[in-house]
Amino acid sequence: MVSALTKRPQSGETSSTVREAQPGGALRFTAAEIALVIIAISATVGIARLAEPFLVPVIMGILLSYTLRPLVSMLERLRIPRVIAAGLVVMLLITLVSATAYAVRDDVNEWVAELPAAARKLRLSMAQSSRESPGPMKSMKAAAEELDKAAAEAAGKPASAASASESSTGGVSAQLQEFIGRQSSQVLSTIAELFVALLLALFLLAAGDTFRRKVAKIAGASLARRRVTIELLNEIDGQIQAYMMTLLAANVLIGLATWGMLVLLGVHNAGILGAITGVFHIVPYAGTVIAMATVGIATFVETGGLGDAVIAMAGIMAIAAAIGMVLATWMQGRAAHMNPVAVFIGVVFFGWLWGGWGLLLGVPILAVIKSVADRIESLQPISELLAS
Repeated sequence: MVSALTKRPQSGETSSTVREAQPGGALRFTAAEIALVIIAISATVGIARLAEPFLVPVIMGILLSYTLRPLVSMLERLRIPRVIAAGLVVMLLITLVSATAYAVRDDVNEWVAELPAAARKLRLSMAQSSRESPGPMKSMKAAAEELDKAAAEAAGKPASAASASESSTGGVSAQLQEFIGRQSSQVLSTIAELFVALLLALFLLAAGDTFRRKVAKIAGASLARRRVTIELLNEIDGQIQAYMMTLLAANVLIGLATWGMLVLLGVHNAGILGAITGVFHIVPYAGTVIAMATVGIATFVETGGLGDAVIAMAGIMAIAAAIGMVLATWMQGRAAHMNPVAVFIGVVFFGWLWGGWGLLLGVPILAVIKSVADRIESLQPISELLAS
């Protein structure tokens, strides 16, 4: 008698049915199937990287629409037409951002004007420190120069050739100007992407539930399919709003803690620096580094002491670790029920994929993936991997 575990699939019996009948209930895949999955994942990642200028504004616009939807619904309950309410909310957001930038422009210009004096102070302080104690960095630099001279002499060139070629590549000033030029072009690109995201958010907010009804209709004619689709959309809506509220609460706490720390250090513009730190922390990890550099430079400009600048930067790191990583990660895990390790790896992956935008959008994208995987049986391994 032929065993049921080894019989061939009959008509109407899928290969997955046979796999479920394997000993131990484990699924077994052929090498061709594994290779096909790897090729599909690689192609998806490649397409996502190439389509970054299109995907990032679209995803950002969808997230903004989910975040601003409660305000639009509140205005709609006040008998304001939804299209007008959506326009008012978007205009309010643009006004708040513009007013904030206008309020801090004088302080930013003042800091930029003081950068040459700060660089001069830093140079003199480092020169005095090197005269008092040579330190390991100076010794390593001298050793590197001697090695360059030895290599030049071994190649039959004068010892001054290495220093001449080094000076011909341009100094720090030229490199700084080149860096500022690259960042200026990136700022223009970022502004264009934000403009597209705001337009998409405006259209989605004005459409109301029309887009949701269309998605439910596309899901199928079955009432059960539509119900599951609506539940999925509602869960995504709730998770994205919870993530945005968690992000807002964490950034406000970081700004207040930074303000208090800088007040203790005697920094005059502590409130503005705290607000800037909270805004920069919207971008995970990279925002903390930028905030540390900004606060360190501003503290050094005002106090003139390297010790105060180092203490301020260490304080920013401690605040970001305590609130941004520990507290915010715990709050996001509670809201989205996701594994912090998987979230961290996912954020790093999206940061590699899309840079700063990937760091910002990584967590909500992972939340959406988990919500979809929870309701699709074939994606249960992904759901289990992301689950807390």
